[in-house]
Amino acid sequence: MSEAVSMTVAGVAEALGLTVAGGEDHLAVPVTGAQVCDLLSFVISQGRKGHLWITIQTHPNIIAAAALAGLSAIIVASGFEPEDETIDRADEQGIALLTSKESAFTLAGEVYKLGFR
Repeated sequence: MSEAVSMTVAGVAEALGLTVAGGEDHLAVPVTGAQVCDLLSFVISQGRKGHLWITIQTHPNIIAAAALAGLSAIIVASGFEPEDETIDRADEQGIALLTSKESAFTLAGEVYKLGFR
């Protein structure tokens, strides 16, 4: 059995070289796990408080889904850029919104290497 990882959104962002697109005031939030998917209903039903969500979705509804599930942050993968309204909602809802040029597959592997399961 592995030890629980203790890291904040800021720590994950630094470790993975992520860019902060929104929710800058919410980088001190703890991260407890992660998931990768692009289906909003799956995130709402399977997301857990404190998890990161890796997706290629960029529209504002990702913030609503993350807030409902209590997620710590969203990582938008593959060089996709969130819409302006999405960034505004991330700030309003207190969800860190991060971006990466890496694919969702690569990011998932890197998050796993950090110890999140």
